[in-house]
Amino acid sequence: MTGTVAEDNKSATPPWRNTSLAPEDRADALIAAMTLPEKVAQLFGIWVGASDEGGEVAPYQHEMEEPVTLESLLPQGLGQLTRSYGTAPVDPALGALSLLRTQRRIAAANRFGIPAVAHEECLAGFATWGATAYPVPLSWGAAFDPELVRTMAARIGRDMRAVGVHQGLAPVLDVVRDARWGRVEETIGEDPYLIGTVGTAYVQGLESAGIVATLKHFVGYSASRAGRNLAPVGMGTRERADVMLAPFEMALRESGVRSVMHAYTDTDGIPSAADEELLTGLLRDTWGFTGTVVADYFGVAFLKTLHGVAGTLGEAAGAALAAGVDIELPTVKAFGEPLLKALADGQVSESHVDRALRRVLVQKVQLGLLDPDWDPVPEALADADLDDTAALRGIVDLDSAQNRAVARQIAEQSVVLLRNDGTLPLERPARIAVIGPNAEVPTAVLGCYSFPVHVGSQHPEVPLGIELPTLREALAAEFPGSEIVTAAGCGIDTDSTEGFAEALQLAADADIVVLALGDRAGLFGRGTSGEGCDAETLRLPGVQQQLLDSLLDAGTPVVVTLLAGRPYVLGRAVSEAAAIVQTFFPGEEGTGAVAGVLSGRVAPSGRLPVSIPRQAGTQPTTYLAAKLGQAGESSNIDPTPAFGFGHGLTYTTFQWTDLDVPDLQAGTDGEIRLSFTVRNTGERAGTELVQLYLHDPVASVVQPVQRLIGYRRVDLEPGQATRVEVTVPADLASFTGRGGRRIVEPGELELRLGASSTDLRLTVAATLTGQVRELDHTRRLHAAFSTSPEPLPVA
Repeated sequence: MTGTVAEDNKSATPPWRNTSLAPEDRADALIAAMTLPEKVAQLFGIWVGASDEGGEVAPYQHEMEEPVTLESLLPQGLGQLTRSYGTAPVDPALGALSLLRTQRRIAAANRFGIPAVAHEECLAGFATWGATAYPVPLSWGAAFDPELVRTMAARIGRDMRAVGVHQGLAPVLDVVRDARWGRVEETIGEDPYLIGTVGTAYVQGLESAGIVATLKHFVGYSASRAGRNLAPVGMGTRERADVMLAPFEMALRESGVRSVMHAYTDTDGIPSAADEELLTGLLRDTWGFTGTVVADYFGVAFLKTLHGVAGTLGEAAGAALAAGVDIELPTVKAFGEPLLKALADGQVSESHVDRALRRVLVQKVQLGLLDPDWDPVPEALADADLDDTAALRGIVDLDSAQNRAVARQIAEQSVVLLRNDGTLPLERPARIAVIGPNAEVPTAVLGCYSFPVHVGSQHPEVPLGIELPTLREALAAEFPGSEIVTAAGCGIDTDSTEGFAEALQLAADADIVVLALGDRAGLFGRGTSGEGCDAETLRLPGVQQQLLDSLLDAGTPVVVTLLAGRPYVLGRAVSEAAAIVQTFFPGEEGTGAVAGVLSGRVAPSGRLPVSIPRQAGTQPTTYLAAKLGQAGESSNIDPTPAFGFGHGLTYTTFQWTDLDVPDLQAGTDGEIRLSFTVRNTGERAGTELVQLYLHDPVASVVQPVQRLIGYRRVDLEPGQATRVEVTVPADLASFTGRGGRRIVEPGELELRLGASSTDLRLTVAATLTGQVRELDHTRRLHAAFSTSPEPLPVA
């Protein structure tokens, strides 16, 4: 009888494979069966590169890491696979085959058959060869269209999931505080509310496809001193709470996000990777986050090597685990032998390992990786002959027509018309001189984390994998009856002016000059924008400003177009250029979007997610400045921008009228309702971006002069009007008070309605009554907008 029971138990489904149990119960059962080395093995990743022949992945040899041996690691298991697609150019079908074969090997090698979570970058699209290169996040901010960003993210997620990826390392929710920082292109802008709404939509889209989204970088990375990458952060608790943490709080509440990545930086001497108050106290105990916290690449080891808060890698591992970091990425270092030794010596509690492991395993259960019917064959290869690798090549399309249509729509909506003296839209010019260092560079539309720049630049022998028409080519297609002549004039960041003469000659003989200026994305000093490509000032790189000034002096109307990763001072162009068109790395459809705006085929509707400075030496500053942070007699430095946050022109005009406010008073727990009419008074269809700002003239702590608390895109035909109704909860007037708690105070407020932060159209002077009210993270976060379009007037 006993033997029969034993045999039955052997054949029974282990509880961690039992899909009828809760994920937490399945994880707990597995943890109880694991040895300490098996537990630790689930807490790190291995950086691998997929085989372009479909073979198993191979460990990636990175300059910051010693090589690892899969044979020695896999018997204990493996937590994550790092960027098998994003390490080298690989046909996506063969990359998928390589990944599935590796997953089979991983599962077969450990006692419990646990595969790894495969993660990839997806900041501006799935960062792999041949995948759609969407506009960078700063362009998402310029579009002010969360719904469209949600659609884009869902497409990115479906592509990733189809080839076996589980987690995406995006979005970036850092708030721009100093535009000299190289990673400005990766952010959504300088306003927490804009970042929160757009970033939340991105997460919702990615998670809807079954991909684990990852909020980064938690928190303060973008506020590093002097805009230097990884530099220390100096900020107070209120700035941290009301500016830097606000987008994360919104996304965690509303998006269903399942992972967070800690920041590299330290704030007031505490590195984020070792900040228990941040990663456990706030993130988990207060906000209720239950997902995984992953390390930014090499971030755990940096506690020893850069921050100096740990004497050994074992101490670094212990500090990170105690703080709340669950997974070391990109590859094993501190969480390997150093952690095991620290555990054996009693320096690290096994309870911290179990806590992290439980989160990791719960997520693997949720992803289906511990189900009895788990199969590593991804959707893209479900019907393929896996033994015929030659036939697999080219069967997976990661740059579909549908993808490109979404990329095109975001690119078009993100083009910002800064200035226009009436020259635009162009009326079929006979001769267009396309001049500038970005006139004929295919990758000028791509950011640092796009695959052709991030990885493809290291493999010049490999085709780009996607179509990237240059600005000259896009203009030639847009204006088929015009002669197009081209000259670079100068390089992006060179000092040579040898090309000026040719450029000036072409300009003199042209009807219009389209001047293509901006950035070259790159990594760690290899570009003028991107990670580790920080700027000393916000002057245009190299001699671009000199080229611009020379062309302004030449007499031919100049339309300045910027393909850039950050805002730049534009000098005389602000008042002398015929027009200025700003884009922020608008992706593979970007040059067509610019050409469409220049011709009038596309109605410009983008708005600035970051201010354009007037002076190069006024950083750090954003529109979220208190009164003393703005122009005044106390300083000879004037930080007033050339073009403020939210600015953007259209090819039509709008009138805002008939403001109605039923009650100018509300309790500190109430709301203010208002309505007004927006009418298109021009002759073209266009989009007005209604922006709602809050001004608190008297508060117990210093406040920004104004801050965005809501927005709504309003599309109107010529002559059409719409009634806009807004309900503003008093919660939106809250801030972190002197006692460190979020409060709403009674008193006067101004609700400012405008087309930008510098173009205010209507103002409501309201009063909050009652007592000071304390709020928490469950407060209301949004004003409610509704529109009621009026019928077009009868002709």
